[in-house]
Amino acid sequence: MKRVLVIAPKKVAEATWQAEAAKWEHLKGLTFATALGTAAERAAAVEAGAEITVINRENVVWLVKWCGERTSSDPPSAAHLPHRGKAFGWPFDMVVVDESSSFKSPSAKRFKALKRMLPKIHSVVILTGTPAPNGIEDLWSQIYLLDRGERLGRYVTHYRQRYFDHNPWRHEYVPKPGAFEAVQKRISDICVSMKAEDWLTLPEMIVDDIPVALDPEAAKAYRRLEREMVLEVGDEEISAMSAAGLTNKLLQLCGGSLYDEGGGAVHVHDAKLEALGELIEQLHGEHALLFYGYRHELPGIEARLSGLRWRRLESAADAEAWNRGEVDVLLAHPASCAYGLNLQDGGRHVIWYTLTWSLELYQQANARLHRQGQDKPVIVHRLLVQGGVDEDVAKALEGKDETQAALIEALKARIERCRN
Repeated sequence: MKRVLVIAPKKVAEATWQAEAAKWEHLKGLTFATALGTAAERAAAVEAGAEITVINRENVVWLVKWCGERTSSDPPSAAHLPHRGKAFGWPFDMVVVDESSSFKSPSAKRFKALKRMLPKIHSVVILTGTPAPNGIEDLWSQIYLLDRGERLGRYVTHYRQRYFDHNPWRHEYVPKPGAFEAVQKRISDICVSMKAEDWLTLPEMIVDDIPVALDPEAAKAYRRLEREMVLEVGDEEISAMSAAGLTNKLLQLCGGSLYDEGGGAVHVHDAKLEALGELIEQLHGEHALLFYGYRHELPGIEARLSGLRWRRLESAADAEAWNRGEVDVLLAHPASCAYGLNLQDGGRHVIWYTLTWSLELYQQANARLHRQGQDKPVIVHRLLVQGGVDEDVAKALEGKDETQAALIEALKARIERCRN
């Protein structure tokens, strides 16, 4: 291979691949370029001719378009000649997709863009710890990147017709009996599954559910708002969209505030913030990676961390400071750091202020600490409002339910409770 393109989540693209390569003697001679930043900075990185170029997945569409514009009819500069040769358009003969589940949607622009380049790519490798977070329907586009439709079909419509029954009422595809085994057999020759426990000796991961009790006034306000919102939705046909919107509101309520129609945060209670403060004290100085769910939660959380060394995880520098032990509490949203980041050197405590419905994000976020190099038991603390939707989310995660089905079933049960 002459040139390799690595496509990764943004924070992973910033430093993780480069830092990991530097740890291995046989990789130290490789040259790296990071295609991030402005369009000009990204273009300069691609033109640098490095053996490995790392780009974030959001810029795949830009890269394909930019390479298409740089056709062989353009006069090449001296910088282009040594490493581009005849491949003046698309310069990469190998592509590695880190966290390929981000390409699971066949309608996504990033998938369509990369698909167009497949004839020009000699080898493709995809990596993920959660290949089918919502079921085997997620596999088609990922496997297509490997074999251009040889095993699961050239079109997603054919794949769905062969392996799924369509439920038009819930707008979903349900696997036919035996579909999982059939799909697994079809792709087994090009897929390798490696579980950490089979190859690594990882410390135990302990889940610590912390019940959060609302005081009478807060409980009354929560129940009133919950009842009004739930019954309003309950009078209509429940869709995944309405279920998601309502449960998001209820999760906000569990955290203590919720967004109003103008986008402002309306305060309801401090019960979960008080529980967070007590938990931080009980850690006796041990560091914690804290996941929040909504931006309006941050001011209250940060106020509770007064006197501690805390940071928001917004750059590679923040991750490095955490791993050096310079951060007591690292604040992160699970969607922004769930993939690839190595944070195991900074601590062993994970705190979920607000849980996510996504099993994929939940597992990947916990794996920032529970991974190779961690030498202590990892403790996952989950703050759960008693009787609140927090408990529904925790139950769905433990049952490994699909997000859409879990949302709707939890909402139906809550409607019945409110009506009674």
